[in-house]
Amino acid sequence: MCRGTSRVRGEALMLVVQRGCTAEYAKRNYANNISEYNTVIGSLIGQRRGFLLRDVYEDMMLDGVQPMRDTFHALIVGTMKGNRLQDAFFFRDEMKAMGLPPDVNLYHFLISTCGKCKNSDAAIKLLEEMKRHGVKLKGETYICLLNALATTGRTDQVYAIVRDMTAAGLGLNKFCYAGLISAYKNKQPTTEETTTKIIELVKQSKGWSSVETSTDSGENVMMNVSEEELYNIPTAEFVHRRAFINRNLTVYHVAVHACAELKSKETLETILDMIKQDGYSFDAFIAMHAMRCYFNCEDIDSGVKIFEDYTRSRPPLAELCATLAEGAMVGYTPRGMQLAQETLEKMHARGIFLNTKMGNDLLLAAAGEKTGGYTTANYVWDLCQNRGINSNFAAVKAYYEGLKEREIPPDDPRLVTVGHIYDNLNLRFGGRRIRVDR
Repeated sequence: MCRGTSRVRGEALMLVVQRGCTAEYAKRNYANNISEYNTVIGSLIGQRRGFLLRDVYEDMMLDGVQPMRDTFHALIVGTMKGNRLQDAFFFRDEMKAMGLPPDVNLYHFLISTCGKCKNSDAAIKLLEEMKRHGVKLKGETYICLLNALATTGRTDQVYAIVRDMTAAGLGLNKFCYAGLISAYKNKQPTTEETTTKIIELVKQSKGWSSVETSTDSGENVMMNVSEEELYNIPTAEFVHRRAFINRNLTVYHVAVHACAELKSKETLETILDMIKQDGYSFDAFIAMHAMRCYFNCEDIDSGVKIFEDYTRSRPPLAELCATLAEGAMVGYTPRGMQLAQETLEKMHARGIFLNTKMGNDLLLAAAGEKTGGYTTANYVWDLCQNRGINSNFAAVKAYYEGLKEREIPPDDPRLVTVGHIYDNLNLRFGGRRIRVDR
């Protein structure tokens, strides 16, 4: 069937789906029935290309293909993974218009999306909508709400959910305590009570977290959504990494992550001692964020010690090496920049490669150096280029502006190359600008 030419990203979708058919047919048709559309949606979700899901849906409507409940669930899971709240509510409204009322699991995905987008008001409205339509709340519902509200630091709202759970005869599990810790971490302004409450909550959680097992629901497993991702726990991206995290340490993970964000090494050391007293060893996530905390406090020696202690009996992981290099750059001291450079060189020599996120984070950090020869930033840029890593707009902009501040000839090959990449990205993401002679 020949479709109209109004599709915004037909060619982009074809590159994603990569169907084996003639070029002209492929350009116009990447799916013809609900089964094929579901396959396309699953492919896009797997590749974290949630920004294309609405285009797929619009093509589905143009083709007269009727989406099923499972289709909407997949679409909303995709928007959740891509932090696209407006699209999530669009699909919710479309679902209702077709006579398919959202069920409790779909509301969980919507509430989780609110949390990822730090919109606690929208999460509360979803709760009211559930009650209005007679949707029975589950334990998961309360935990989703608690963690979604925690992202905005509204401890009053979070404790209101705790009271509702208690009234419903539900106890607090490790994900509830994780949400309470996150709420205090995000509460503004930060006070002495913040770190005190975090330590208290870690202590209170011990009776629960040590005996819990995973309770991932059947639909969450089918949709490849872990509890950590549903509840916006910082370990979500590492759950499927073998031997990276110990899921019994969820509360400790959130607490150590909070210490790094709050730059409180005194609180960190108290929590690290508690982990040891409980008979646990540090997993990669705890080591990584303990390093971040020390580096954020400009305590290079303690950060390096955590790295050395962890890697003494284990092979160095790329994430820990990147954390060491990025953390050493905090403050841009001569010693720190030298450590960062040496770490990156050792990574390269050992065949430990950066992924796209690490490369962009390191480039953005290195580009902030105002003095010196810009050696580390140039080295990170070269590593990313050699590995085919596409740097994002923010990192390229920072690097390009840093290059222009140096005494470099206007026709320098590096400056020219970076300038062209910056111009291309600026047209797409930064708005048009008037070109000036470099």
